[in-house]
Amino acid sequence: MKTELIKYNSNEKNLVGFLALPGEERYPCVLIAHTWSGRDSFVEQKAKQLSELGYAAFAIDMYGDGKIGSSNEENASMMQPLLDNREELTERVVSALDAIKSNKHIDPNNIMIMGYCFGGLVALDLARAGADIKGAVSFHGFLSGPEEDAAREIKAKLVVLHGHLDPMVGEDQISSFISEMSEKKVDWQIHNFGDAMHSFTNPQANDPDFGTVYSKNADKRSWKIFMDFLEEIFA
Repeated sequence: MKTELIKYNSNEKNLVGFLALPGEERYPCVLIAHTWSGRDSFVEQKAKQLSELGYAAFAIDMYGDGKIGSSNEENASMMQPLLDNREELTERVVSALDAIKSNKHIDPNNIMIMGYCFGGLVALDLARAGADIKGAVSFHGFLSGPEEDAAREIKAKLVVLHGHLDPMVGEDQISSFISEMSEKKVDWQIHNFGDAMHSFTNPQANDPDFGTVYSKNADKRSWKIFMDFLEEIFA
């Protein structure tokens, strides 16, 4: 395995992604969009894990300079401006896609994106932008579309992996997502894990009052669904 930091730009914002490669060939690539805390060790470890399975994996940077928050307050202060400006959010993730497509080890025709929490929304918004990607997967992510829908054709297949007890993603978001994607005739799936809250894939999540709790079962089952999906879209 080889890892390196990849620098790229979006509207004069300096961004730093983390690339993990299985070797020196060309590989299908998984973009990984981070949680509200930034491009931290959690997503870098996921990139390494995917690389060991034979995929290139690029943990993208949505905040700039690889910045990582150290508290809920700091995380929120970094995330909220992008939630308030979905156009800027989309431009940043598209910049990551463009940057990795030009890498000699990446098969530009076989790219997908996955994301966690805030990153789940980032993944879906890349698909909403009409990006030429194979798929987008949201792990316990926000689902609401932007207020001004660009009405672009969504080319990617979509998978939503949702914790039924997630207090941050209510039935209104699920219903809105289903209506949006059905109207656009998208190939979509939602998997709803009972007794799972927000951040169910993160072993460090243990704050039931905040709504973030790790679930070993939901983590294991959602990863298996994700693995099957990768085999399908990269076949």
